[in-house]
Amino acid sequence: MPQDLTREKVNFGQIVYQWNVKEYDQYKRDRRWYLVIGIIAALLIVYAVLTANYSFALIIVLFGIVLYLQQINEPVELSFAMTTTGIILGQKYYKYSELKNFWMIYNPPEVKNLYFGLNNVIKHRLQVALLDNDPRPIRQYLKQYVTEDLEEGEEPFSDKLSRLLKLQ
Repeated sequence: MPQDLTREKVNFGQIVYQWNVKEYDQYKRDRRWYLVIGIIAALLIVYAVLTANYSFALIIVLFGIVLYLQQINEPVELSFAMTTTGIILGQKYYKYSELKNFWMIYNPPEVKNLYFGLNNVIKHRLQVALLDNDPRPIRQYLKQYVTEDLEEGEEPFSDKLSRLLKLQ
């Protein structure tokens, strides 16, 4: 279970690597994007009403509200650190023993991400942007504590789709 740093004093060891990341990518969306998404949403709502699937219609409306709120607010900048005992992302501390594995997707300039697999059903992975950090020493350091998943050779489909549709 990750520990919340605001509630208790945690000895997380010495910081080895540290940088700041945005909570999520905020894309520039033009009028055409809003028009296409609006038409798709309207068609889905009409379909949901015609099929008496009002829950689906509500989900579409709520999704639109979330996108709107995400667009008008700037993403929060979070501190990320790798320490001698675990990782810290924002106010959450994860011991290395809580991490199932890690993998990197490094295809600059589009994708430069570090992923951590978690032993959690609801939140099963953490994504951290590598930004301009060299991935080689970071990989070597993490391999001391966490298993590297070499089979994860591509960016997760959900991340690709979010980037393609500018949803994140």
